[in-house]
Amino acid sequence: MGLKLEKGEEFVCGWGAAFINITATFPLNKLMFRQQLQGIRGHKALAQLRKEGMRNLYRGFLPPLLLKTTTMSIMFGSYNKFQMALDSSYPIHPQPLNHALAALLAGTLETTLTPFERIQMLLQDRTYHQRFQNTGHAILELRAYGFQEYYRGWTAILLRNGPSNVFFFLGREFVNDKFPTLDKESSHIAKDFVCGALLGAMISTGFYPINVVKTRMQSQLDGPFMSIGQAFQEVWTERNRSVSNLFRGFHINYMRSFISWGIINASYEYLLHLFRHHKDRRS
Repeated sequence: MGLKLEKGEEFVCGWGAAFINITATFPLNKLMFRQQLQGIRGHKALAQLRKEGMRNLYRGFLPPLLLKTTTMSIMFGSYNKFQMALDSSYPIHPQPLNHALAALLAGTLETTLTPFERIQMLLQDRTYHQRFQNTGHAILELRAYGFQEYYRGWTAILLRNGPSNVFFFLGREFVNDKFPTLDKESSHIAKDFVCGALLGAMISTGFYPINVVKTRMQSQLDGPFMSIGQAFQEVWTERNRSVSNLFRGFHINYMRSFISWGIINASYEYLLHLFRHHKDRRS
């Protein structure tokens, strides 16, 4: 697994890895969002984005930038801290059990950032293009509907984040334990990219229906709150009770996740390496 540094470098490296990733992959994420929300094919979603023009392509960019950089900082940093605390406090427990619990705790902590994801959904939905001018305006406008509006879809995010963190971190540790350390820096980066890419793509595909349900829950403004079950039934019925329609857009999601998590994992490990190298030089 990653380096166990003492001064919170994991938080900084998680932030940096997310910044690199979100800047590169935002258009793909927006394309996938349109397919999740409207159940349309890729070429139609792409036609929508082309028609709206470059001016709107990065509309809603600030919330995911703030969300992902903060989320990845919390995800990697808090996982590392929880992991060390549990290993130290409960050394008799199997290490994978401690690490799985650490991943669940980190994922639960990430859900405090639900408002960023909520605002991103509203800004990406063309239904609200005329309603909300920008991120700040959307945040202020939602106040009129009550604090709970910022956390619409929270339960779906909780159901997604904890388990997906467990699969990611335990899978990452498994790969790092089974594959030898590579001497060449370029080979090491390539291994980290492939490891993160495959894990991220598979996990994201497995949890794709939850994201579809979350998108439906968060795209609503005002009115009664839908439970996960209600949102699923609505989407399931709307899409003719078809599993293939429920997974519509997953190909783009798979490609985006493959690239995103490859970049995140490789960037995170590379930044940690730089911190350790700098620390060794100062010692």
